[in-house]
Amino acid sequence: MTAKATSQATWAQDVLQAEGPVLVDFWAAWCGPCRMVAPILDEIQAENPDKITILKLNVDENPDLAMQYQITSIPAMKVFHGGEVKTTIIGAKPKFALEKDLAEFIG
Repeated sequence: MTAKATSQATWAQDVLQAEGPVLVDFWAAWCGPCRMVAPILDEIQAENPDKITILKLNVDENPDLAMQYQITSIPAMKVFHGGEVKTTIIGAKPKFALEKDLAEFIG
């Protein structure tokens, strides 16, 4: 299972109007650390399907959203709930560290 992509066109419906927490992985195809963290996020999604939704946003294809959310370094992950950013995670981390960062949502 791989995380679903979101974009400028589907952002409001996918992220801002979502029922529960949504982690958005801001990434780019050329980013090595982004590719390293992707399978970890897929695992977290597979293990917590009813607790959190994980989406990917390609910053090269959606520069306006990247700028709006002040993405200056990737990978960057933001957890949205109720249309607001609740948590920001910067950089690739091992699974246990990501799960710790997400404990309030998946705990």
